[in-house]
Amino acid sequence: MDILRAIVQIVYIGICIVLTVIVLKQEGKSSGLSGALTGGSESYWTKNKGRSAEGMIVRSTKILAALFIVLSVVLNLNW
Repeated sequence: MDILRAIVQIVYIGICIVLTVIVLKQEGKSSGLSGALTGGSESYWTKNKGRSAEGMIVRSTKILAALFIVLSVVLNLNW
């Protein structure tokens, strides 16, 4: 059981590092309120943002955050 716990801890540390790097790579959402106030219209880029590299970063952030939470709970169990 100790080997399994050690493997889960190594995976957890890896997820923490990758999640930190991915969050730091994301662009800020500066066009939110100011874009609404100035009448910013939707362009091709804003409509297809989910299919771009930035969309992949956002999706992978969500997946890694979910894994982070699950592994945090698993590591907190007394086994």
